[in-house]
Amino acid sequence: MAQLTCIVVTPEETAFEQEAEFVALPLFDGEIGIGLDHSPLIGRLGFGEMRVRQGSQVDRFYVDGGFVQVRDNTVSVLTNRAVPAAEVDREQASEQLKQAMQQKANSQEAMDARDRLVAQARGQLWVTRS
Repeated sequence: MAQLTCIVVTPEETAFEQEAEFVALPLFDGEIGIGLDHSPLIGRLGFGEMRVRQGSQVDRFYVDGGFVQVRDNTVSVLTNRAVPAAEVDREQASEQLKQAMQQKANSQEAMDARDRLVAQARGQLWVTRS
């Protein structure tokens, strides 16, 4: 039976490579689901949960932005960070969100930096839900 190949690459390493039936990824403007024979695409990732399903097993990860390419049943994810969901620290993410929300932003650059920290923290908190 044909399968997808999901490859996740960070600047340091190939973090994950596995056969899959279905991959769900956070895009910057929503979520995308990728199944077998999906049309080719390149997309910009957001901050949040990546799910890789093979049979009844679902592997969950926090991905920290980046890009996804789908081509010939290969899902290539390029991201700054890919952390297994079980390793995401909920308390640290909550603290990051609290601090980011308290940051004063008096320029466009400061607002962009604050918004990025908020989005990262919210994405991590989403992955840690039970």
